[in-house]
Amino acid sequence: MYFDSKGVYNQIFNEMNSVIQENFTELHLKLGEMAKLVVTAIDQSVDALKDKDIEKAKQIRRKDKLINKIRWDIEERCITLIATQQPVASDLREVISLLYIITELERIGDYAAGIAKITVLIGDEEHVKPLIDIPRMRDIAIDMIENTMKAYITQSEKSARMIHSQDDDIDALYKQVYRELISFMIEKPANITQCTHLLWVAHNLERMGDRVTNICERIIYLSTGERADDL
Repeated sequence: MYFDSKGVYNQIFNEMNSVIQENFTELHLKLGEMAKLVVTAIDQSVDALKDKDIEKAKQIRRKDKLINKIRWDIEERCITLIATQQPVASDLREVISLLYIITELERIGDYAAGIAKITVLIGDEEHVKPLIDIPRMRDIAIDMIENTMKAYITQSEKSARMIHSQDDDIDALYKQVYRELISFMIEKPANITQCTHLLWVAHNLERMGDRVTNICERIIYLSTGERADDL
């Protein structure tokens, strides 16, 4: 009986490819869950700051552990996928990109937890000024993350480049907040401690934008196979 080695190889390859795609589907769902938790943490951390809600801030810090757990779960699954299925070419590139993305998301979650920590430090002290630009920075960061997750799933180079440009908006607001808070410190030294805390809040939000741009560069690499360090 003739042994169809090519047919057997194709069958094995198709089965492996099917397993890899099933794993990617599950990994994308876990990534979506992680991104949703990160977005919620960012949103609630700034709300807690505005409302001086100390209890909400403490809850956000506790929930950061769940974000970290999902990150490690995804990483373990990626390592298992590499070890058992030995993905090549574009599949391997996607696994590596996913590992990179969850690291960036986990750091963004840490920034949100950092804002919650600052809220606890400020306590019920009256804010030196109404919080206007910091919530705007928050809104842009959230919009960037949500759109970046869509761009990753669709591997849209165009969307990734458009999202990348939004980082300029966050940077502009950060500079504005920085100038205002420095002026408050100069005018009244008693404001220095709280203004320093608020500067760290703005800094954390600005860094979120930078982390999202890193993810966008990875999406462009995933889509085109070319590095995008010069965006």
